[in-house]
Amino acid sequence: MSMSEHIETTLVTYEYPMNEKIRSWLRLETLLMQIYEQSNITSYSSGIAFFRSVSELIEILDRGEVRSDLIKELEKQKNRLLNWIDSPNVDKTLITSFLNELTPKISSLMSAPRFGHQLRNDKIISMVRQRLSIPGGCCSFDLPTLQLWLNMPQADRDNEIKSWLNSLDPLQEALETVLLLIRQNGSFEAAESHNGFYQGSVEGKELLRIRLAPDNLIYPQISGHKTRFALRFLHIDSENGILPDVIRFQLACC
Repeated sequence: MSMSEHIETTLVTYEYPMNEKIRSWLRLETLLMQIYEQSNITSYSSGIAFFRSVSELIEILDRGEVRSDLIKELEKQKNRLLNWIDSPNVDKTLITSFLNELTPKISSLMSAPRFGHQLRNDKIISMVRQRLSIPGGCCSFDLPTLQLWLNMPQADRDNEIKSWLNSLDPLQEALETVLLLIRQNGSFEAAESHNGFYQGSVEGKELLRIRLAPDNLIYPQISGHKTRFALRFLHIDSENGILPDVIRFQLACC
């Protein structure tokens, strides 16, 4: 591994959405990651963590037109790639491979059932969801059905969970593709802040990405809307931490 690669791996990436659509997609991405990672349910605690993430996912899906927004974005990215493919100095093989992926994903999204439909209608998920807003509301005396489900043979539960996850695959694949293409719209460039502050303006960008070394225990507090953004760098120990006069970081506007 070269020195530059070693430095790269120690940087923490922070992201900030510049509009409500990207905000919603980043939350969906986080919840889907939690759901897939927590799907190996082997105990009461891991079961509750899984059902809580599923419940939060359903809430987000109920709020907006996630599927139609993703289809529009995939079409937009497809047209952008088609416009790029004849430009000089572009990787035509990479663009062609993206284009070959996009068409079936758009078709798959258009024919997929309503996102979260299977999860909403599942009796076990519905029972647990009703109790999650109550602190400690999923005790065995509250939910004997869950107690029984958690003690069913592992293979039976795994099959049921697999069916739930399969119903989320079209959403997960489309979202992964969209966010990958958006993130690739911007490349990281070196920047520095003085006295812990940095501001800039962007036009037509949807996502800010900041990379910063964790060594000094400093993180960016990001604010922005439409065309302007500001970064304020803070120490994790707000009372005793020392902020360097100059903080070097990497910035990508996507």
